[in-house]
Amino acid sequence: MTASANALAANAAAQPDTVTAGRDLRPLRLITCGSVDDGKSTLIGRLLWDTKAVKEDQAATLRRDSGKQNDLGLPDFALLLDGLQAEREQGITIDVAYRYFATDKRSFIVADTPGHEQYTRNMATGASTADLAVLLVDARAGLLEQTRRHATIAALMGIRQFVLAVNKIDLTNYDRAGFEAIAHDFRELALTLGVRQITAIPMSALKGENVVYSGASAMPWYDGPTLVEVLEKATVRSAQGTGFRLSVQRVCRPGESFRGYQGTVAGGSVKPGDSVAILPSGAVANVKQIVTFDLVRNAAVAGDAITLVLDRQVDVARGDMIVSIDAQPMIGRAFDAQIVALQPDGIQPNKRYWLKSGSRRQRVQVKPVSQLNLKSGQWAAVESLGMNAIGKVHLAFDEQAMFDTYEQNRGTGAFILIDPDTNNTVAGGMITAKRAEIDGLNGGETRVILSLPADLADQVMATELMSSRRDAVEMRRISAAQARGLLDGIEE
Repeated sequence: MTASANALAANAAAQPDTVTAGRDLRPLRLITCGSVDDGKSTLIGRLLWDTKAVKEDQAATLRRDSGKQNDLGLPDFALLLDGLQAEREQGITIDVAYRYFATDKRSFIVADTPGHEQYTRNMATGASTADLAVLLVDARAGLLEQTRRHATIAALMGIRQFVLAVNKIDLTNYDRAGFEAIAHDFRELALTLGVRQITAIPMSALKGENVVYSGASAMPWYDGPTLVEVLEKATVRSAQGTGFRLSVQRVCRPGESFRGYQGTVAGGSVKPGDSVAILPSGAVANVKQIVTFDLVRNAAVAGDAITLVLDRQVDVARGDMIVSIDAQPMIGRAFDAQIVALQPDGIQPNKRYWLKSGSRRQRVQVKPVSQLNLKSGQWAAVESLGMNAIGKVHLAFDEQAMFDTYEQNRGTGAFILIDPDTNNTVAGGMITAKRAEIDGLNGGETRVILSLPADLADQVMATELMSSRRDAVEMRRISAAQARGLLDGIEE
């Protein structure tokens, strides 16, 4: 990606959550996915062409590179996305290509992802930041295994808005019954993935029917929206659902009188005077100042890159997390997760990997539990996970780890696994729950609340007995009123 493209993406991500003069200033991030040769690159190329996002010099180059034009007198739109020499030689997409376009109502960041099974890892990368997925299906072939794999990965990545683009409908003579059968099959699949927001559109990306402009002349039986109309009304996923989250990337110490903690806000918001906790130590402080590269801020929200100054000296290092004191993430040494295996060797049982989440890297042991059968939709018990497998695993850490569930917060609920022997990224994953490895005294769950002074609580946790049971202990720093509420709930 060029420097100018990076700058555009950064500017787009920093836009405020407002609508001005009829235009939504928040860019919608979307991906195109599906099986190979279903027309993903052609669709995005047509989107760029019909929304006038292709400049005159780009259009001239496109016509030149296309060689002989097709029967419609149009250039090869896929060349707008397939920039690698290998992609052009083979006529396939290999890497993720990001493009930017806009209509009168909204701006968009679109990722064209590869359809080949061996490049599934690149598709997962594109899906990890998307708000909406455009899943392409060849009207002649229907849902294929790779179509199901991409839909499943997109759903696991938290995407809840899908457009089912039944492409190449012109090659079936605009068969309405075939379109409706494919839409029915996908809705049944989507229900198993927890996806409810689906718009099915019959289209021809090559001819531009139902992409930007209506295809009513060829398909009078379809009275639904075009693709662009759906995209303009889609919602952007919010990172405000959890409390404040700042993963510390750097401790800034330009002089003796200044100490700041730098990072990008991964959730919630913060303002001077707010009380925060530093994890995993549990130290508490108040926010004194919020600084950016050019000014002092009155507040910061998800997506802002900031330097946070606290009102007292506390031990904070890279990889620590600064969070809201009253809305903290889960802390423990054992978690449940779902992962997508990305390398030929897959995931080996009980092998120790590096887990990287945000700026924190920790040793973790991974135990595969089950794998999703993409044909039947059922989970089956396994001991290892092969390449491109979608599986459920148990994670066991050597030290305390901090996560939100991925459903609550993408930034603090996602991770990658790194092979310590090769430094290859072997899997991408999503936290689903905290895991309690130690049962209560009677074989079930035992809940005990102790209210202790902070220094005494630290002494108790340092004892040999409690050190061996840290996975089963949750420490909270709460007010007396909050503690009373918890006790009242237990008494009821």
